[in-house]
Amino acid sequence: MDYRVISIGTLAAHPLWGEEHVEVRTGHATTTLVSTGSANILVDPSLPPAALLARLGERSPVRADQVTHVFLTTAGREHRRALAVFENARWLVAESELTWAKADLAAQHEEAVAGGDAELAGFLGNDLAILRRCRPAPDRLADGVDLFPLPGVTPGCCGLLLSQPRATVLICGDAVATREHLEQGKVLPTCHNIEQAQESFAEAIEIADLLIPGRDNVSLNPLRQPHTL
Repeated sequence: MDYRVISIGTLAAHPLWGEEHVEVRTGHATTTLVSTGSANILVDPSLPPAALLARLGERSPVRADQVTHVFLTTAGREHRRALAVFENARWLVAESELTWAKADLAAQHEEAVAGGDAELAGFLGNDLAILRRCRPAPDRLADGVDLFPLPGVTPGCCGLLLSQPRATVLICGDAVATREHLEQGKVLPTCHNIEQAQESFAEAIEIADLLIPGRDNVSLNPLRQPHTL
């Protein structure tokens, strides 16, 4: 198995940098590529299509048409900006996240239609069509690549657990947002359910030697001693 960060994400406003209320940059999620056997799994294709394709070419030998699966840790728009580029891949989301996101979008769409906002209704309708093409992810995407539910940031937020010979790696999504959140034991203040998010954070720290946060680079679990890896 090979895993590598294709693009390091960032928060639009980083609360642990004193940016709690003002967006100072365009937020985007960390994008990771996992290759094992015949599977090339791209996680959270968050950059605009042209930018993501450029990063993919810079960071890996895998072409866009060789990506077999795209996995979204959450179904939010910010995590799937370049999803349409990977037309031949299977688009996967954890079932609980997909069910919640589709219901939420459908309700927003109905409200926009009822309110006569045709522009918003069209925008939400396009989003809904994208999610309807996505499929519930199986518990195991490939050998050594397993779903790891991390609810709280959103109701069905879900990471991927990678079993390595010398270490366990967890792609966290926004359940562990940045290195600062990891080191300080904090979750995002915008979580759907703060208490649930804190429990998921604790589970991530308990199981993983290395973590790939939702908006940062690969980080060592601060509770692990370096010589154990």
